[in-house]
Order: sequence, then C-alpha cells, then structure tokens
Amino acid sequence: MTTLTVSGRVAQVLSSYLSDVFGVMGNGNVYFLDAAEKLGLRFSAVRHEGAAIAAADAYYRASGRLAAGTTTYGPGYTNALTALAEAVQAQIPVVLVTGDAPSSGARPQDVDQAAIAAGLGAATFTVTRDAAGAITRQAVEYALTRRTAVVIAIPYDLAALEAADEELPAPLAPQVTDDVDGGLGQVARLLAGAKRPLILAGRGAHLAGAGPDLRELADRIGALTAGTALALNLLNGEGYLGVAGGFGTDTAAGLMGEADVVLVAGASLSPFTMRFGHLLSPDSMVIQIDTALQPTNPRVDTFVSADVKSAAGQLLRMLGGEDAAGAWRAEARKRVDEGPAHHPGTDETADGRLDPRALATTLDSVLPERRTVVQDGGHFLGWAPMYWRIPRPQDLVMVGTAFQSIGLGLASAVGAARAVEDGRTLVLASGDGGFLMGLSDLESLIGTARSAVVVIYNDAAYGAEIHQYGSQGLTEKPMLIPEVDFSGIARALGAESAVIRSLADLSALQDWIDAGAHGTFVADCRITSSVRAPWMSEWMAAKQEAKAAVAG
Repeated sequence: MTTLTVSGRVAQVLSSYLSDVFGVMGNGNVYFLDAAEKLGLRFSAVRHEGAAIAAADAYYRASGRLAAGTTTYGPGYTNALTALAEAVQAQIPVVLVTGDAPSSGARPQDVDQAAIAAGLGAATFTVTRDAAGAITRQAVEYALTRRTAVVIAIPYDLAALEAADEELPAPLAPQVTDDVDGGLGQVARLLAGAKRPLILAGRGAHLAGAGPDLRELADRIGALTAGTALALNLLNGEGYLGVAGGFGTDTAAGLMGEADVVLVAGASLSPFTMRFGHLLSPDSMVIQIDTALQPTNPRVDTFVSADVKSAAGQLLRMLGGEDAAGAWRAEARKRVDEGPAHHPGTDETADGRLDPRALATTLDSVLPERRTVVQDGGHFLGWAPMYWRIPRPQDLVMVGTAFQSIGLGLASAVGAARAVEDGRTLVLASGDGGFLMGLSDLESLIGTARSAVVVIYNDAAYGAEIHQYGSQGLTEKPMLIPEVDFSGIARALGAESAVIRSLADLSALQDWIDAGAHGTFVADCRITSSVRAPWMSEWMAAKQEAKAAVAG
C-alpha cells in the first residue's frame, strides 16, 4: 500500500470529487500541492490568494463541477476572506484547503482561522493524522449538500506526517427533497384555475436541471415565463419575458404585475428581483417551490419545500391533459413587440466619452456568439444581461452581487476560463475600480485563457458612488480615479489590447476575433459617468421611499 502524508490523504479524497485546484503556494499548503500534482489534479496558479477561492467559485458557476482553492495559513488565508464570504452568501459549493496553526498550539503569528470562518458563515474541518480522509470527505459532502463554502484546515505540524490507513465509504449519492408537506396538490389546483399564470425561475431551478420540465409546465397551463438574472434564458421560449427585476424592460415588468398566479421555482425573491416590492400585484397568488425549509420572502402565499425538478414533474402528471390556449401569451407577445426595449444609448455625450448603452449594444454584435460572460460588481453590471445575448444561465457568471463587493472579476474569469471547454470565448466585464483591485490576476487570466475578451467600463471613477452620493452633493474627490492606461498594462503582460474611445475603435477587437480570437484581448473602453443605469435609479428610489417611510 502506498504511504500517504496527511496532505496526500486530503488530496487523494478530493481527487474523487474534483479535477481543478486554484491557488498560491506557501509554507502551509506546499505538501498538499505536491500531492495534488502527483495525483493528476490540474493546478492553476493565481497571483493573489483572494483569487484562489474566487476562481474555484466561478469554475463551479460556469460548469456545475466542484473545484478547490488553496492558500497558506495566516496572511494567505486572510487574503481569501472576501471571496470566501461571497461564496457563502451566493450559496456556491467550494472548498478552501489551507494551512493552519500547529496541532500543538498556536504560534505568535497565527490567528484563529476557524473563528474567522465562522464569522463569515463557513464551517472549518480541521484534519487529523488518524482521520484526514474521513474529515475531508465530510467537508466536501457538507459543501455539496448545503451549497456552501467550507474550509479544510491542515495543521502545520501534520502536513508532512504519514497519515493513518483508512477505509473510506463511497461518496454519498445526491439527496433529493420531495414535497415534504404534500402541498403540490394545492399548487396544481391553483395553476389549473389561473387565467394569467406566470412561472418565475431562479438559480435553484437551473441547478436542479428543471428547465425542460418548467417549460413544459408553462406550455401546459399557458403561462408566461421569466427568470432571475442567475437563471437568464432558462425558460426561454413561447411567452418568455426575460429577466425579472431591474435588468428587465418596463413592458415585461408590467405584464408580470398582471399575473394572477405566480409560481416561483428555485428563486429567493430578492428585493432586486421584486423591484423593491413593485414587481407583482398585491392581488396575485404567489407560490414558491424551493429546497429551503420555509418561504424566503413574506410575499409568498403558498410554500412547498421540494426539489424543483421533481415537483415540476409531479405537477405535469397531476395536471394532465393538453396544452392550454395561448390567449394570455398572444396578448403578451403583442405588447412586448410594441413596447419600448432597453434604451439604445446615444452617439454623443456631454463629456465626449462613450455612452455605455451604445457601447454594450455594439459589443453584442462584435463579440463571438459562443460566449461565457463573467462580470464583476459595480455600476456597469446591468449592461451585459440587458444588452448581450447570453443563451444559457451558466454563461452568465455574476460575482460580487451576493456580498456587494467589487474586485473579484479578474480572479473569477480565471476559474471560468478553465471551465469553458467547448470553444466558447470567455468575456469579462469589469469597471476600472474593480479591475485595479484585482489587477495582479490579469497575468493569471492571460496565462490560463484559450480565448478571452476583457471589457473595462472605464469611467475614471467609482461609478456607483458617483450616482448614489455625488448626486447628493457629497464631494466626488474620493470617488474619482486617475485615468489608467489599461491597454498599456495589458500589452506589457502579453495580451493584445486597444483603447476604445469611439465605437469605430472596436475594429481592433473585430480584427482580433477575425484572426481566430486566440489569447486575451483587453478593450479599455472610456465611458461617460453621466449615464445612470435604470437598476441604479430604481434602487435609489427605493432607498428614498424607505427613508421617507421612516421619517413619516
């Protein structure tokens, strides 16, 4: 029998669940990385520890497959905390393998890593010499079943010691929650009696593989369909209205507000999705089916805790019969066709910089059709889901929105680039502020991506703050960023690039695509900060309403 170290045992068990590891090598994880390489795990080096977890997180979002991030102890670990918090908040299964204080006791430079993780909502599984494999398996199963981030800690003094032999059981089969309260019968009756039904799907429906069943259910009852931003185009087809929330059109939102019965499948109904309480009519009946144990929004009238795919299949059997007449859909299609779409933007702005809406519209026609889009957080984050063709939910990786952070985009692009294996081009959309935060991993992306386009919405400012606080008269000085030549930086690191000051300048990107789209192209797009995104206006109005309600 081959002798394994404690680090080797951790790597061995992980190899039965995943194939990719992202990270930065240090004292605390050097033995783990050595074992991982010997076992054939693919290691992608990043340049900042925060990118280790962000890349593993995005790898899962783009592929549905688990990945691991790894850092050393102490400062390496604390550098990864923002990305770890984002994964917890976004309910992404991901594993952080890290060094930790010796089992004999903390050293002066050690911090209480388990306590820090607990504060973020992440569980820590500290391996021992006798049960390194069993503890690793427990950690991974915890991450997968609870859809969360976990930390596997390897004490420094155990990392290179021989691990005890263990007989490990086979990995657990996925568990499916099935209509625990028997409420689907009532749901079927409500749907059958609906005159203007709407099915709203979220990421939970996508992860459950429920798209085909929900589309068939919509046809059966003649429902309109919509999705959250994280389930973009999951229910695309007859009656599809697009995204629910601030990225959708007002025409689509108006139709959703007229629905008499709304089936919410695998969506949490966040304030953004609900347009801060204005999306649905107070008179509509709202049904939620989710693997959660209780409703996630007080607006829910009927709740069923169940696997969405299983529930949709049962509802189809209960309803039986033929597809419903399409009067509701025909009316909706006519109104959508006649109603206004997203604003196309303008050719001229007061400061002479690009209108981001016109830029996004033109980019959609230039970028390769087979694309996976990663976008960082920031004021610009609506332009991709509003203006770009993104055919599948897994082709839109929105990072930072759960934890309200910026700066994770470049790191996430590294993970998504590793996950993209079918000839798609990876497209990263970032703001200049977030891009500067993650700049060290531009080199990681250039070294990893087969084909990648980086679009920087460069307004020389923190745009969200300009609109939220500069508009109130607060000083803009801390909100401004000196104009950065990202194109020059990109060329120095080995990418092709161009500064985009006019739509005609996108010809450089088109030439690169026509030549095969190999490597990485950075488009440093100089946009105006004078255009406020509709979702930002909606958010600001909601904040004012809430403030007025408190004052009143």
